[in-house]
Amino acid sequence: MKNTILIADDELNIRNGLIQAVEMEGYEGIGAEDGNKAWEIINSRNVDMVITDLRMPGMDGSELLKKIYTSYPTVPVVVLTGHGTIEDAVTAMQNGAVDFLTKPVNLNHLFVLIKKSLSSRDMARKNEELQAELDRLRSRTSYSPLVGKSPAVQRLMDTIVQIAPSRASVLITGESGTGKELVADAIVNFSDRKNKSFVKVHCAALNDNLLESELFGHVKGAFTGAVADRKGRFEQADGGTVFLDEIGEINQSTQIKLLRVLQEHEFEKVGGEKTIKTDVRIIAATNRNLEEEIKAGRFREDLYYRLNVVRLEVPPLRERKDDIALLSTHFLNLFNEENRKNITGFTAPASKALYSYDWPGNIRELRNCIESAVVLARTDVIDLSDLPPAVSRARNTDEIVIPLGTTMEEAERQIINATLAWCKGNKTKTADVLGLGRKTIQRKLDD
Repeated sequence: MKNTILIADDELNIRNGLIQAVEMEGYEGIGAEDGNKAWEIINSRNVDMVITDLRMPGMDGSELLKKIYTSYPTVPVVVLTGHGTIEDAVTAMQNGAVDFLTKPVNLNHLFVLIKKSLSSRDMARKNEELQAELDRLRSRTSYSPLVGKSPAVQRLMDTIVQIAPSRASVLITGESGTGKELVADAIVNFSDRKNKSFVKVHCAALNDNLLESELFGHVKGAFTGAVADRKGRFEQADGGTVFLDEIGEINQSTQIKLLRVLQEHEFEKVGGEKTIKTDVRIIAATNRNLEEEIKAGRFREDLYYRLNVVRLEVPPLRERKDDIALLSTHFLNLFNEENRKNITGFTAPASKALYSYDWPGNIRELRNCIESAVVLARTDVIDLSDLPPAVSRARNTDEIVIPLGTTMEEAERQIINATLAWCKGNKTKTADVLGLGRKTIQRKLDD
């Protein structure tokens, strides 16, 4: 669909000449003899860009510019005049013009400006759509930290809502950085323990002795430095929830005590003899393969089955790329606020690179990437140069790069092979995508 450019100028020859010029560049051109007619057209049909003379009878270009900027802020406006002054240029730019050109118009300059302005307009609209979609998702789920519209994330959210009201133990698995802790937060948020204690323990951050004391507490004199009785996390969280992150890191001794909490809902403090009853729901998370840990003798099978009543698998970011744009916008909003910036969005090359990169560090890596870009951005949008080198160099695997000097026969073969791989070896689908017969595909591959 062609972009529509409105030319507003009271001089017929200039107006028709510019209409003809933009149409030769592949745009649709329409004309208006003054500001009033231009404003009428803008309000009655879709206009993608406006090129207006500054001085016209009736409503002049300056007044038209103000009206467009107020009512249609994403429509770029270029101001033309045969009487250009610095004051006119400054006023036009202050009122929202994307540029200011004097007559006679340099068409090459104008065409570059049109292309750049429409690209910026499309970027602004895309960023607005992403923000609106993010707001809709938040209002639908009532839980904003879990961001995503991909089927995998929607299935995960549906399961969370379903299992949250129960008291069943939950095991959350997934690669590092996928957001397992956010899933635990969501479970508690939707549960009837929402307003009770929610205690988090990062098991990998504590050595064996400290972890045992952290979980179960200790009595005075239980070990050197135990100068007073201390409540453990299970006692503190009575009636609520305990989240055990990196559960695969705990030793066998602690595993036995944890199993007892799950089975009997009781424990003793380190060095203590009194049995303490506790009512806690346990949510555990790991990036390890616990089945392999069981085979290696490092994790108890009976504990695994007690934890694995409900299992939630958090997909890596590379398997939910439809969510990258939404997540990027979410983090952009967050770091705009933290750094008192007003970056409006991402350029098309930056968005493409974010989508193309595989994100081995998952959401955590994306979050750090956007924070860095917000801090380093020199303009009001994040461009390719603002992204970390590894991300900015990422190439979309849905593209085919054919070097100059390649023969048509070899280029054709590369296109067919790449499309065949993209279609996962399905020759019928490959033929449909390329508009060729299946036998033709087979013949060209055999040549």
